[in-house]
Amino acid sequence: MRILSVVGARPQFVKLAPVSRALQEVAEHVVVHTGQHYDDLMSDVFFRDLGIPHPDVNLAIGSGAHGAQTGAMLAALEPVFEQYRPDWVLVYGDTNSTLAAAVAAVKLHLPLAHLEAGLRSFNRAMPEEHNRVLTDHAADLCLAPTAVAMQHLAEEGLAARSVLVGDVMTDVLYSVRDRVLAAPPALPWSDGESVVATIHRAENTDDPERLAAVIDALAAVDRPVRLLAHPRLRAAAERAGIVLERGAITVHDPLPYPELIAAVLQGSGVLTDSGGLQKEAYLLRRLCTTVRPETEWVETVESGWNTLVGTRLDELAAEVARPLPAEPTDHPYGDGHAAERVAAELTGR
Repeated sequence: MRILSVVGARPQFVKLAPVSRALQEVAEHVVVHTGQHYDDLMSDVFFRDLGIPHPDVNLAIGSGAHGAQTGAMLAALEPVFEQYRPDWVLVYGDTNSTLAAAVAAVKLHLPLAHLEAGLRSFNRAMPEEHNRVLTDHAADLCLAPTAVAMQHLAEEGLAARSVLVGDVMTDVLYSVRDRVLAAPPALPWSDGESVVATIHRAENTDDPERLAAVIDALAAVDRPVRLLAHPRLRAAAERAGIVLERGAITVHDPLPYPELIAAVLQGSGVLTDSGGLQKEAYLLRRLCTTVRPETEWVETVESGWNTLVGTRLDELAAEVARPLPAEPTDHPYGDGHAAERVAAELTGR
């Protein structure tokens, strides 16, 4: 059996790691990298640090407007799919790479599986929301991470082709957490007070007025804010003439995944608009303050470990300083064996 994975952006590389290991002994696994993130810090380093085999194909598409980037990926993926003719095309998450691969697979009548299916923000202004909904409805197999995701799929008439496997990010996180705790990497901070911050979504970076308000709110926090500045953020701030490093904020390059987990563990909390980092903070038992009006990971908010301040930036500093909630009693994101269930579903074992 041949399974072809399509990845292209930072979170997908992390999700690929446990899936690649789970498929190692049971199927031929072809990895196609679209090149959506194409510099070393945002792609190749993840393959090294997480032990992922080097991609079999790198399309090197690069950045661009949504339509142009997605179209370029679609055109480049079709001949690759024709060459390999996999038994399954496996796509991850909600990026333009995900949607392009889904459309290419459907056009060529190749079975399509969507990992992390059923997540919904219900914010149709988000490109990611359209990517994930369209991919779910195109997929032959929806691999859902949570019970809430399964409920969303059922409400959209997709229950018959949906399976609850758990969250593969939990698999990765537990493995990396244990490694980091055994041999903590050297970081420029380890004071137990710092807040790790990431801001990159279009709704926070494209409007200069909104971006200025977000940075003002981060700068007013009562403890050090270590801003891991995504290229989108740096470019938007430069265009708008916004100084990022001021007040509580110090600016750092994005970190490889193990160092990111170490930074969260060595700090007091997280400030982010990233979906994955919200969940990682929850699993590492660090307070998360999310600079969005909604989240796909509703369990983190219901538990009290995450709070949303999309329209309440004046309350951001107080939310960062809020007391710890009660320890969760359930495990909504699985037991760390989701990738094994994914492999079993794809291979029929």
